[in-house]
Amino acid sequence: MQLRTVFPVLGQTLRNRSRNIGRLCAVGLLASSALFTGSATLAQAGAKTSTVKVTVTNLRNTKGVVRACMTTNPKLFPRCRGEAKAYSVTVPAANTVSLTFKNVKPGRYAIALLHDENNNGKADRALMMMPKEGYGFSCDAKVRMGPPKFKSAAFDVTLKDQSQTIKMRYML
Repeated sequence: MQLRTVFPVLGQTLRNRSRNIGRLCAVGLLASSALFTGSATLAQAGAKTSTVKVTVTNLRNTKGVVRACMTTNPKLFPRCRGEAKAYSVTVPAANTVSLTFKNVKPGRYAIALLHDENNNGKADRALMMMPKEGYGFSCDAKVRMGPPKFKSAAFDVTLKDQSQTIKMRYML
């Protein structure tokens, strides 16, 4: 193989080596700058959250657990199942229960509570409709022929930490 046929290709690269190295350095600096800026942005984004503390009162006993779900999605409220952005907390039942949602991004949320007395992961019902276990909602939204609408239980989360008291209710 003759070098003359290869030289036009290699020669181009060799002749412009200093320009190519400059380009590589510029690309490297740009990439590292983007990574640094991106990590700083992520750190700042992580700082733009708050904490929502909930005190649950009027539990009729200390059996089971209290399950809490906080969502921004009106279509999934009050169940929150299948919602990747929902916040969930489960704590042991007591006379008065405190639970905390951490790293909450600002937005409009609603909370649904269940006193799961037998800890089976679902709301047990009697006569096909009436809940046998306790329930509660943010803003102490009332239940009328079914769970409240999202807008009745909704509240705004800002960058300031906040707290709510929710009264557990029982039908049976």
